[in-house]
Amino acid sequence: MLPVARWLMQGLPQAMLGAAISTLVPWLFWLGAAIAALMTLRKGLASALPVIIAATVPAGWWWSQGDVVPLSSILLVTLMAVVLRARMRWSEALIVGALGGALMIQVGSFTPPGSSEALLEQLHQGAPQIATMLDDLASQGVDTQRLADLLMGGVTGLVVLLMAVACLALARSWQAGLYNPGGFREEFHALRLSPRELLVLLGVGVAGAVLDMPGLGMLIWIPLLIAGIALVHGFIGLKGMHGIWLGVFYAMLIFTWPMILIVLLVALLDSFVNIRARLGSGN
Repeated sequence: MLPVARWLMQGLPQAMLGAAISTLVPWLFWLGAAIAALMTLRKGLASALPVIIAATVPAGWWWSQGDVVPLSSILLVTLMAVVLRARMRWSEALIVGALGGALMIQVGSFTPPGSSEALLEQLHQGAPQIATMLDDLASQGVDTQRLADLLMGGVTGLVVLLMAVACLALARSWQAGLYNPGGFREEFHALRLSPRELLVLLGVGVAGAVLDMPGLGMLIWIPLLIAGIALVHGFIGLKGMHGIWLGVFYAMLIFTWPMILIVLLVALLDSFVNIRARLGSGN
């Protein structure tokens, strides 16, 4: 897709047209978000603003139709692109993105009016066991309406944040391909969270629990997961292993949930011991 990115960067009209059309077409919103991120990374927020607006207008229309993912993804990827351009640290961009997504969950951005009621009705009709469990919780004083809101918001927020991270990675790879070949690979392979950054994520989770704002803690593990994925990429690159191992890794990550826990634990360890640096010094 590098030729597409090269054409987009030839001028503002091309970028605006590409962002608007991509976001308007169903299932192509991720391309519009990546275009907005590319312009933000390359030109800065002020210069990229016309492209961002061109992407958000059709995304806003999708929002009015009940699809919150396109507009939310564009807003989050733009936020992360601004941080990445200013700070040049993927870890900080991911943390800001996770906090932004968590706040959107907390304020109900991902739960349109009436959506949780529809979800509960569907559960009662199609999943009687879950419905019985919810009724038991309701009899114990649990607000099942709020629980449904958090469940729906959390799942949607997770999808939006992962899409935004993927769009930012695509934009960064375009930028590197056009202006700094190989730069994105090197940058991503070096991604890790510092102990201070882990402390920030932990603090947000604790604050959410203490203040009874569970939405704040629902996405704070995503930066650590991305750091673990980057660690795997870096390890395979350092060892010169065949790319098929990445395919095996992603298949296990998607289809076996314990793999997610393993990746999180390894990423946590890497924050303190810097596994890639140790491997590099041992070669």
